Amino acid sequence: MVYISRTEHFNAAHRLYNPAWSDEKNKEVFGPCANVNWHGHNFELIVTVKGEPDPDTGFVIDLKVLGDIIKKEIIEKVDHKNLNLDVDFMRGKMASCEIFVMEIWKILDRALEPVTEARLHQIRLYETPKNFVDYYGE
Repeated sequence: MVYISRTEHFNAAHRLYNPAWSDEKNKEVFGPCANVNWHGHNFELIVTVKGEPDPDTGFVIDLKVLGDIIKKEIIEKVDHKNLNLDVDFMRGKMASCEIFVMEIWKILDRALEPVTEARLHQIRLYETPKNFVDYYGE
């Protein structure tokens, strides 16, 4: 089994806020991330797929094809957007990185299926250089 990864970057704003809670409780739990005027990040998305190399090309998947899928299905929808307001697949969901990466997985998993035998293995989403989330589809 061979694992290959593609990294993409995007910028987006969001707000962590539970509407069932008071403003005070949201501020207590989420701190400045509950800012009513949003806050933004320079995200880094690393998508890893796994598979056996094709005997004719030597590729698990052409990395250009993988990059094009990530850009079309995710980056174009989230770059310079507000995750809470502008991104259809995040509407009505908590805009935490944990939920965000799970939603990204669902989209990329469906998009890859008709194109390649390779399967998603991991998605790593950096919110900041110190904070990131890994998801394996489990």
